[in-house]
Amino acid sequence: MALGRSRGRDRTIDYWPGFVDALSTLLLVFIFLLSVFVLAQFFLTQEISGRDDALARLQAQIRALTDQLSLERAGQDEASSQIGSLRASLAALEKERSDLLDAVEAGASAPAELSAAQGQNAELNRQLAREKDATADAAQQIALLNQQIAALRKQVAALDEALNIAEKKDSESQARLTDLGRRLNLALAQRVQELTRYRSEFFGRLNAILGNRPGIRVVGDRFVFQSEIFFDRASASLRPESLPALDQIAAALIQLEKEIPSDLAWVLRVDGHTDDRPIQTPQFPSNWELSAARAIAVVQYLAGKGVSPAHLVAAGFGEYQPLDGTDSDEARNRNRRIELKLTER
Repeated sequence: MALGRSRGRDRTIDYWPGFVDALSTLLLVFIFLLSVFVLAQFFLTQEISGRDDALARLQAQIRALTDQLSLERAGQDEASSQIGSLRASLAALEKERSDLLDAVEAGASAPAELSAAQGQNAELNRQLAREKDATADAAQQIALLNQQIAALRKQVAALDEALNIAEKKDSESQARLTDLGRRLNLALAQRVQELTRYRSEFFGRLNAILGNRPGIRVVGDRFVFQSEIFFDRASASLRPESLPALDQIAAALIQLEKEIPSDLAWVLRVDGHTDDRPIQTPQFPSNWELSAARAIAVVQYLAGKGVSPAHLVAAGFGEYQPLDGTDSDEARNRNRRIELKLTER
């Protein structure tokens, strides 16, 4: 009678670990989304930094060209001033020459004075020719400066256009990154919801198949099997009487593989757990090896029954994830277990 009541208590569903697992899954999803957001922010910062550097270089080129344009304008003003001076000198020389010609035409009485006036006239003609040549050179220099100024203005206009294009591209890139992050978050949320739905369906099937058997408990979104169902003490070889239950699990998994879309990454994780009593044999130097070997044995059997190995994971936890931390035989019996959990890859 007491044994019946004990088994009734074992079959009672403990919802609290399920809530803990659900919160853990949500936390993992949140951390993953946060990581994606941080990566997106990092790449956005890198791209913005590159754009800022390009904008800074363009602005530096514009400032340099503006300074050069100012120098060219100053040179043009100086050349214009020089041409004005040359023209004034040329006008003075022409006036002086005209005065001399008038004096000669008026008939200078002394031959010496006439000769001196002619010599002075020749010298003035030479100076006038030099002034004309200098004026022509200055005019050519001004024309060249005007061409350079026009070229500089074209360069400044091209740089302004390039700067506007760069700023427009930067704004478009930020908008694309924002939209990409939003769509990625939406896709991840949809994937999590979809996997949760298939997980519920799968464990609903297992619960209908195995839920009433002794030694099997549903803890949240996991099925917990006592190790004695599958293995003898200190052994990792499957017991023959446990194979029908594994066959039913394999059949449910094969059916699930047909239903879940191929682009949805999922696995059935088989976790092996032991109690805290140490083991040290040539085959199993510690509980790590024993728990891992038991999980691998279950995984290999399921794969042999047709379940895709890509959807199977074996994990050994040793004695370090107990369900019951008390020092009693009952607690140790609970802690020796195999857990099945459908999760994302």
